[in-house]
Amino acid sequence: MTSPLRMPQRHGISAFVAALLMLCAGALAPLSPARAAGVATGVVGVDTSQLDPEYWISRQPQASKVILDRGAIAAQNRKLQQNDPSLHNIESIPTTLDSKQVTDWIKALSVRPARTLYDSSGKEIPKKTVDGWIDRLNLQAVPQSQSTRYGLIVKRADLRTFPTTQRVFSARGETDIDRFQETAFFPGTPVVIAHESRDGKWWFVVGTFYAAWVDKEAVAEGSKTQVFSYVRKVPYLIVTGATVRTVYTPNLPQVSDLQLDMGVRVPLLKEWPGNQSVNGQAAYTSYVIELPVRNDDGTLRTVPALLPRTADVSPDYLPLTPANLLRQSFKFLGERYGWGNDYGTRDCSSFVSEVYRSFNVQLPRNTSDQSVSPALNRLTFKPSDRSKRAAAVKQLQIGDLVYIPGHVMMVIGNDNGMPYVIHDTNGGAWLDSSGKLVRGDLNGVSVTPLPPLRINQKQTYVDRITNIQRIRP
Repeated sequence: MTSPLRMPQRHGISAFVAALLMLCAGALAPLSPARAAGVATGVVGVDTSQLDPEYWISRQPQASKVILDRGAIAAQNRKLQQNDPSLHNIESIPTTLDSKQVTDWIKALSVRPARTLYDSSGKEIPKKTVDGWIDRLNLQAVPQSQSTRYGLIVKRADLRTFPTTQRVFSARGETDIDRFQETAFFPGTPVVIAHESRDGKWWFVVGTFYAAWVDKEAVAEGSKTQVFSYVRKVPYLIVTGATVRTVYTPNLPQVSDLQLDMGVRVPLLKEWPGNQSVNGQAAYTSYVIELPVRNDDGTLRTVPALLPRTADVSPDYLPLTPANLLRQSFKFLGERYGWGNDYGTRDCSSFVSEVYRSFNVQLPRNTSDQSVSPALNRLTFKPSDRSKRAAAVKQLQIGDLVYIPGHVMMVIGNDNGMPYVIHDTNGGAWLDSSGKLVRGDLNGVSVTPLPPLRINQKQTYVDRITNIQRIRP
């Protein structure tokens, strides 16, 4: 998740900007006048030809070369699970949870807001409402000891800071970033069910990559064996599109028109009889997959569902190559920015996570954890490391993840010596021909050159790079 970099109003830029792009110690060639002006796009350094992944693939001498093979990816994932403190190994959680562990999980997330918050109409959230959120945590009811319970997420589900759907914002009129929206879990995600809210409508759940409050209706409770046998079922399909949707069916609404996001793995019922329908529809034009659903009593069962054969899916994780990285990332191009996976979309850190998840490469959820993860090939920078940053920017390769405070960008290549990135951003700013800061309302998955992007009048993104993570040997 990215901290918001609010940068409104799109603007054209004159050729003068080319002179401003020599930010990396004189190593970058200037943009052409058309690109400096953002001809046909209004975004500095970008023309429409650069909005096609094949444009960037054609510039790679070894676009199909495997960066990490299956064994190397598996080893990196193990290292992440073992060494990254932001992850939870939920399968290894003891069979009994004590009250301190559960309370610590909740208190780490559900902290009384220290600043004034506003509702969607711009009204200040009153103290009694905040008191109600705290009371709803129901911390006094956490038992001294409880058996560890497991479940599977049955639909794309918002994870919340507090057990409430109320949207809250930092300022009047700024209603795009709900401060209680943490992230989303997808169908088939295994979780530990740790606690219930006072009103009985929410569970605090712990997944591998996040712990937060979720609507109980999004979770089906099952045994540990049920949950993890589902996760490991073979054969399976990997969602390789930005999103795919199951076939609509009134026969079983729980699996009708269900959104599955990039990297989601679902069991494939490959031997399904051709003459046997699924939810009232002949199955031969679709993949028959198996999905978890919640029974009326909250328990877990799995059922067949249909996924169109036209869906963008793969029988296995994709090979991690430069070409595949580019094609996967560009499938999100133009999608609206969604803080914490809001709006059924994603933010900067979930964007790069889902791209890499289609190769089975696991990343921590938030930029603060991704950027410092000990499991990856990390370059770190002090504020004074200007020359070190400049040298690193010259060496960026496709798939490298570049971090500034609260934001991550994925490198897509060089054009005439200029490094370009794709990123899910609600901002974007640069200088115009007079040196005035222009704020571009990108607010979605965007292609931009890296050097001209600015935090403010004086600081570029390059100035603020804290880490670069390289998913490569």
